Amino acid sequence: TIDDVKDTLDKISALKPDNLTIHSLAIKRAANLNIEMEQYKSHNMGATDEMLKAAYEMASDMKLLPYYLYRQKNIPGNYENVGFSKVGAEGIYNILMMEEKQTVVALGAGTVSKRVYNEGGRIERIDNVKALEQYISRIDEMIMRKRKLLEGE
Repeated sequence: TIDDVKDTLDKISALKPDNLTIHSLAIKRAANLNIEMEQYKSHNMGATDEMLKAAYEMASDMKLLPYYLYRQKNIPGNYENVGFSKVGAEGIYNILMMEEKQTVVALGAGTVSKRVYNEGGRIERIDNVKALEQYISRIDEMIMRKRKLLEGE
């Protein structure tokens, strides 16, 4: 609810961060929320406009300026993810991730690692299995796949 969002924003504000990213809900194709959409139609999913307005106002009150914007697939309502920061405190990680210029080794079930090759802008991705039990039982395989990715095999 908007009250929940405002409570969260109050707690964030008390922490006085120098960098903040606000993400809009992106409903992934394989997500239960998407697969079982009929079940959720009667639920009020919240007042997105009001929630984002409150978040943007808090960022402004904290003197955080927008420095990047990322439009993600499957965000209803044509919203986007926005990174805010104090001057000089921009998160280089966010910029590198959005521009796909950074190799990432992801750990955990359902995560995706990627290797960015400098020559030609080629990107390779490998995902970990999603089921936790399988991830645990296949951890050696997941580690080996990451090693091969990083070695460029």
